[in-house]
Amino acid sequence: MSLISLKDIYKIYNVGGEEVRALDGVNVTIKENEYLAIMGPSGSGKSTLMNMIGCLDTPTTGLYEFEGEMVNDMDDNQLASIRNRKIGFVFQTFNLLPKATAQHNVEIPLIYGNVRRDQRKSMAAAALESVGLGDRMHHKPNELSGGQRQRVAIARALVNNPSIILADEPTGNLDSKSGREIMEIFDALHEAGNTIILVTHEDYIAAHASRTIRLFDGKIKEDFSKVA
Repeated sequence: MSLISLKDIYKIYNVGGEEVRALDGVNVTIKENEYLAIMGPSGSGKSTLMNMIGCLDTPTTGLYEFEGEMVNDMDDNQLASIRNRKIGFVFQTFNLLPKATAQHNVEIPLIYGNVRRDQRKSMAAAALESVGLGDRMHHKPNELSGGQRQRVAIARALVNNPSIILADEPTGNLDSKSGREIMEIFDALHEAGNTIILVTHEDYIAAHASRTIRLFDGKIKEDFSKVA
């Protein structure tokens, strides 16, 4: 089943009187339980495409359909709702609240979703358990290693049971051992049925995915799947 459909997507900026096409006629369909890597050099449009898929930005022209909903017709409140309900974000810089515990950081999307306090706590605890941090729930980010912080970020992304997990350079701030451990978590999440979209410039990270899209100058240069 098609989860995401981007049809003839353009994102055009005016920079110093010049038209810049960050995305230049992009067509992508993403199915449920895909494991997709988006790659490309700086300025290729991969961050713009990630922002588009993550409903952080809307196209200048083109159609974006997410689970049957037309994203390009949505207002800011509707976009915020779809981000909170349907998309789990994992960032290179973790984006954790420094004075909050791991458990409270994971609860944040549930607070925005008006989930009851007792339910929030149990859902956050279960998400932390699922990434191997059940014993670190009450630690603050400065009491955790980089790999553990990224696990908290993954738990936060998972807690709402989203349709997709969107990870932007998820191992970029980690040493190689922690990076491998984080990729093992993504691999396991995919095995469990999650749809994973990785944005990366590292071939060895993209190798975990079963499909790779390479962008260049706002266009899709390659779109290929691994042979099982």
